[in-house]
Amino acid sequence: MAARIVFFLWMVLLFVGCKPNQYDPSVPPKGFANNISLKVAYTLGAIEPTLTKVAIPESILEHKDLVYKTIDSTSLKLDIYHPKALKKEAPLIIFIHGGAWEKGKKSNVLHYLISYAQKGYITATIQYRLSGVAKYPAQLLDVSDAVQWLKSHAKEYNINVQKIAIAGGSAGAHLAMQYAYTNSSNSVDDNGIPTNVQAVINIYGPSDLTTEIAKKEKRVHRLFGKTYEEAPEMYKKASPIAYVNKNSPPTISFHGTLDELVPYGQSKKLHETLKAFGVPSYYHELQGWPHAMDLSAKVFSYIQYHIDIFLEKHLKI
Repeated sequence: MAARIVFFLWMVLLFVGCKPNQYDPSVPPKGFANNISLKVAYTLGAIEPTLTKVAIPESILEHKDLVYKTIDSTSLKLDIYHPKALKKEAPLIIFIHGGAWEKGKKSNVLHYLISYAQKGYITATIQYRLSGVAKYPAQLLDVSDAVQWLKSHAKEYNINVQKIAIAGGSAGAHLAMQYAYTNSSNSVDDNGIPTNVQAVINIYGPSDLTTEIAKKEKRVHRLFGKTYEEAPEMYKKASPIAYVNKNSPPTISFHGTLDELVPYGQSKKLHETLKAFGVPSYYHELQGWPHAMDLSAKVFSYIQYHIDIFLEKHLKI
């Protein structure tokens, strides 16, 4: 009986899930009933994967490994991409990689960077200290310094400093939101450069580190070097949702209902909080999809489709 069930699932998934590019990216791709059926589909190759390893097109100019900061004898770097034909100012999208704050690298988001550079945006990805190297708020300080470096070098790269979006997935989304919401006033840095950004892209990021799941998560403990019981205020201060206010930038969020690492209720609550303050917020709840759902080509296309609309409205080229 078990063998028949597996064979049946295989036939269904093969027929339904393996037809590339035969879907409408404006519509949420059909998800799975549970994580078991999802794993079966993945194992059988019935989920078309996102191409994350992409070549740099001839039309795109790459500025790689630019040092934006040196700390403790370590040089932190960022990469910038834009159309070679770019001659005037354009909006900037800063993508921050995920990896539970303890792994990952800036090149992990190259597929997003190239896609949006081809659409006419300037894109950037940054390196930040991981939790095994330095504890929070080191990661946020690195993001802050990278954003300000990009703004201070805006003329060199034709960056429009009045049109900057910050984006990330998972831990990267947490850092993106934390930076954006803690810098949503009219504050300036020591050089008189405004610290705010104009839009936020949250892809299944944790917005509240005081939930029961976050309190018990070992990777969160490693981020702080302390448990919630040892430093509750630290967990609260590191929660982006705690800083949402009427001046917070427009935000778009994507989250799957099968996410076991960061429950989708996080993005739902964030959306409700933003709306309560009158901040433009767009929440996309994808039924039957897990954490890292954009590794599915269909989900990746859906996310990009709606980010395009969002950016056209709040960060128009």
